[in-house]
This record gives sequence, structure tokens and C-alpha cells, in this order.
Amino acid sequence: MMMEMANGGGTEKTVENGWNTGSGALGLEQAGRFNRKAVKVEEAQQRVLAAADGLRLGSELVPLRASGGRRLAQTIEASSDWPPFARSGLDGYAVRAADIAGASPEQPAELRVIDSVAAGGLALAAVQKGTAVRIMTGAAVPEGADAVVMLEQTADAMLADGSPAVLIKRAGTASQNIAPRGEEFRRGSALAVPGTLVRPGHVALLGTFGYAEVAVHKRPRVAVFATGSELLPVEAPLAPGQIRDSNSCMVAAMIEQSGAEPVLCGSLPDEPAAVAAALASAWADADLIVTTGGVSVGDFDVMSDIFRSIKNGSETNRQNRLFRDNSFPPDGHISNTARASAEGNEARTASDEAASRVLFDRVAMRPGSPTSAAVIGGKLLFALSGNPGACFVGFELFVRPALLRIQGVKEALPRTVRAQLHTAVDKPSPHDRFVRTRLISRSDGCLLADPLAFTKSSMMASIADAEGLAVIPSGSKGAEAGEIIEVILIP
Repeated sequence: MMMEMANGGGTEKTVENGWNTGSGALGLEQAGRFNRKAVKVEEAQQRVLAAADGLRLGSELVPLRASGGRRLAQTIEASSDWPPFARSGLDGYAVRAADIAGASPEQPAELRVIDSVAAGGLALAAVQKGTAVRIMTGAAVPEGADAVVMLEQTADAMLADGSPAVLIKRAGTASQNIAPRGEEFRRGSALAVPGTLVRPGHVALLGTFGYAEVAVHKRPRVAVFATGSELLPVEAPLAPGQIRDSNSCMVAAMIEQSGAEPVLCGSLPDEPAAVAAALASAWADADLIVTTGGVSVGDFDVMSDIFRSIKNGSETNRQNRLFRDNSFPPDGHISNTARASAEGNEARTASDEAASRVLFDRVAMRPGSPTSAAVIGGKLLFALSGNPGACFVGFELFVRPALLRIQGVKEALPRTVRAQLHTAVDKPSPHDRFVRTRLISRSDGCLLADPLAFTKSSMMASIADAEGLAVIPSGSKGAEAGEIIEVILIP
């Protein structure tokens, strides 16, 4: 039995037994296209993360002001206790708690004012019995004082000898309004670990402890291609039978959101040799390649041909022939870096060639079951569906975790929550489905997952409003309203 779903560049098909029967040369060709064993989403993700573990790009030092949004490459430790001294939490008077133990509005405690200290300064005299020091917020608490009384609970006074004094109108206790040394951090304590996304609060901490430069993971450079002879540049007017390439910019935005650098390489025709040549050229300057389209089983799905070439090359212990034989673009234009890389292909070691392999070329999921991934020369290649919805899901499930892991994130898989399904999803599926949804917080604390309209893989209307992907388990009935399901959160 074959299930078929229309998409923007061919069809997304399922062959229940893994084969499409046929005869002659056409039957053999179809068998090659359809014989793609589906792996579970969880297994595919683990394969991707294992491959990404070997793709760390090293670190670089950046100025503190440029560290926001980057991933730390080392553990950041407190260089001193913080606060580095006992400091006042407000404007008032530093006193001995024993001197004001019985103070009240009716019988205030009268203390001689011996000094005044502002933030950044130090009192010249220690607080002794019967004395006080005027103190400002953030200033170091003078020696001898163990409490600070807020200004609003005092009144100015003068002693008989004309020296200044203060009336304390409320009793106090030791340590009140004082931040003790080391209250927040002790010297050597960890502020953040490798892989941490540097947020504005981290920048404040790093500045506090003197980190003028910060070691962060290098940003992966990701080449983005769209395949399909029907694709037009975004700025081009529509033509009969053609559509604009919106996937490339969507993927580029998701790459940037993942902390990496996208390199938009345009669209490619449905010609395997041309696609292979373009990918080989980009490989010199990219750490990872993402393509959209051409992964299904249609006659013009070129990425399927590329992946079969990689698989066949691995099975015969050879670097895949398409990449070797098409290292240069047909017109001869190639950068010096790419040329050097291409010329160096012949000198790759056996271990380099052994590192090239298909991770998967089919995933047990809807949408995007033809989603594929491979390691080529130690770098990752992702081939996502050309359908916008399936492309979006494939990126969230596989590409984003890979980019995060490359940048040192241990928990790189998408965050999930449990939610109650608001409306039924009654469409059966042989594989788990990932349905775009919005999330609603009820007054009783229950989280609802409300599936959006227009969620077919070829539809993009609901992508912008999606707050999560509702995971609908495989089966003959879908999921009923009220069921508790898992929802993958979208950043």
C-alpha cells in the first residue's frame, strides 16, 4: 500500500514494505529509490548528535560587549568573593545593634555621628559604642558596625558640645540591611559552564568579575541550498509553474537563531551532477550544509541520488563518486580555497573516506519522512524536505540539535512539555506526527495544545503562529481531545 502527499517539489510517499514492485530497468530504479529503511526520530537524533560530537570547531576570544548570544567555551569562575566586602543595602547609618536594641519613636537612641562614607570610599573611623557612621547604598560597612538603619527611621540631632548626632527611632538587629562578603558568590565558584548561552545577565556577571574577553565556541558556518528547477529568487516576479524560494531564508533565520552563520548559496536545478558540484564547492568554506527539496522518490529528486551515491560509495569503501568527479563547477569559476580543497580530495586518507556515511535517508515521522543526513569528510550534510512545513519540522528535530551540540550544548535536543490536546487530531498515520500547535495556559494551571489549521506539509500559513509541535503517536485513530500528549517547544 502506498500513501502519497503532495508537496512543493514532487511527492512524499510511503511504501509500507519498503519496496515498490516493478519489472525491468524501471523496477530496479524504483527499488533503489524506495528501499530506504525508516529509523525512529529518537534514533535519528542520537545519530546526529553522535556525529556532531566530532565536529567541534574550537573556541575564540571575543570582547565582553560582543559575547551576548554566543556559547561559552569554558567554565567561568568568580575571581573574588561577591560582594568583595560587607556593604550597605541602603542609605542610612551604620551602627552597633546593641546600641539600638531598645530604640523606639518615644525613646530614640542618640548616637554621635563620627564619619560619613559613600560608595567607593572607606570610613576613616571604626564604629564604637555610642557612635554611628552616615553610609550610602553600596558603601563598605565600617569596622565595628554590624547593622545599618535606614534613613527614614532616623532624625538629625546635635549633642551638647555641638557635634552632629542621629536619633534612631526603631530597634534593630545584627546584620540588618547588610550584604555580607561572599553572599552571592565565593571565589572560584562556577558562574556558567561550557555551552551556556550568554544572556545579558551573564554579561553583567562577567563584567563584575573582570572578564574583558570571553572564550566562546566558534560559530558554525552553514551553507544553505534549495533544489528545484521550479524555484525563483525571492525578488523575482512569479512565472507560470514556478514558485519563490522561501525555504532558504526561513532556514537561514533558524540557523541564526541557533547561534550559527548561514551562507545562502541560492537554488540548484534538478540535475545530480550540478548539485554535487555545487555542494563540493561549498564544502571548503562550510562546516555544515543544509539543502531543501529533492529528497523524496520522484524522478527529479536529486538529493535522493546524492545520498544513494554516498551510501554506495560507503558500501564499497570508496568516497562517493559524485563528489569526487564534480569538484569543480561546470563553468570553471571556483574560489582559491575551494580549488585547493577540491585538488586535495584525491589525497584524502582512508580514515577520511571511512568517515563518510549516510546517517539515515528516511525517518519514521510525518511530515518529512524523506529527511536525510550524512557525514562527508567529517562534516554534516542535511537534506530537508522542500515542503515548508516538513522543512521546518526537520530543522527543529535534527539540524538545530546538531548546531547546538557543535557549540558545546550538552542538552541539545528540543525542550518538551506535557499538555492536554484541545481538539482532536483524528488522522491516522503509520508514523508519529508532529503537528504545529499553539499553547494555551488555563487558569487552573493546565497547559492546552491547540492544533493550528493549515498544517499539511506543503502549507506554510501556520508556521509563523506555531509555538510547539504536538507529538501525535502513530496508530489508526490519531489522538482524541483531552488526551495528554508531548509537545516540542519551538524557540
